[in-house]
Amino acid sequence: MTESATRSLHRNDLFSLDGKLALVTGGSRGIGFMIASGFVENGAKVYISARKAEACDAAAAELSKIGTCISLPADVATNEGRKLLVDQLTDREGKLDVLVNNAGASWGAPLDDYPEDGWDKVMNVNVKAPFMLTRDLAPLLTSAGSADDPARVINIGSIDGLQVPTLDNFAYGPSKAAVHHLTRVLAIALAPRHITVNAIAPGPFESKMTEWMLENFQRHIEAGAPMKRIGRPEDMAGVAIYLASRASTFVTGAVIPVDGGISTAQSAPPMPIPT
Repeated sequence: MTESATRSLHRNDLFSLDGKLALVTGGSRGIGFMIASGFVENGAKVYISARKAEACDAAAAELSKIGTCISLPADVATNEGRKLLVDQLTDREGKLDVLVNNAGASWGAPLDDYPEDGWDKVMNVNVKAPFMLTRDLAPLLTSAGSADDPARVINIGSIDGLQVPTLDNFAYGPSKAAVHHLTRVLAIALAPRHITVNAIAPGPFESKMTEWMLENFQRHIEAGAPMKRIGRPEDMAGVAIYLASRASTFVTGAVIPVDGGISTAQSAPPMPIPT
């Protein structure tokens, strides 16, 4: 082992985000807010984006009490919204260390009534937007990355992209499976630019998207989960910090379930239909 490699093993900054610049889409609530909060608390300068300006501004103000967080409201589901976000960030910064593609959508309806516009909305937000944002922010990511410390893209998938979900949300699972595979494709394409691309596949966490499910099924979900609980904010923040820090320098193309073992067990009985 070389002297430099030996020294690096004893450094205590493996998980530090000091000096890092991050953008978290969908950062005003839910999983995006959990990640943004973890980044801010660990020294990163964080931009958050969300479709609703008032909510985005309020979340940034809350996180600014513990660190540096800046609101850049934009609707990443549209070409205009993505261009606005990219232009605003480029005007402010000359590099981007971490891009978290978290903004997501779901649409529940029975198979026979599932609407085309619902399918299109889910695919546009969950699959198209992460690809287009990564493409358009690649110059800033390239400026930040190096062989020793690459820039990072972290896509937020779902365990519904790893196994067949039980609810009538026919576009969501396929969209997240696409996110997982897009992660692998981009990992290979962007490696020469010193950019790693990984995905987190969350299980059940408290968010606006899971509100109805947890109100109706939380006890059932916890009973069938190997760790007998749903996710906590620190569970999500921890794996995101790992993927954004020096600790994950040699990790790319990975899809990491953060679900307490649910997707591994795949043994929970079907959810009862509420009456």
